[in-house]
Amino acid sequence: MRAAYMAQELLTTFSDEVYGITLQPSETSGKYNIRIDEVVIFDRKERGRFPEIKELKQLVRDVACPDKSLGHSDKSAS
Repeated sequence: MRAAYMAQELLTTFSDEVYGITLQPSETSGKYNIRIDEVVIFDRKERGRFPEIKELKQLVRDVACPDKSLGHSDKSAS
């Protein structure tokens, strides 16, 4: 369910930049990786948690379309 929700959010946010998302079940329990092409941008096992949707949108944006504004999901300027 979490993966389907995040896929829907990414497709909605990046409707002009992302042409498809593949959800691939794993034989390894607990595996949850997010990749763009072959680049892993989030690995649940490595980070010890699932990503928040805001964080995931930022990670995808930073790789796929760095100039895109995410509005309220953008990182706050520090």
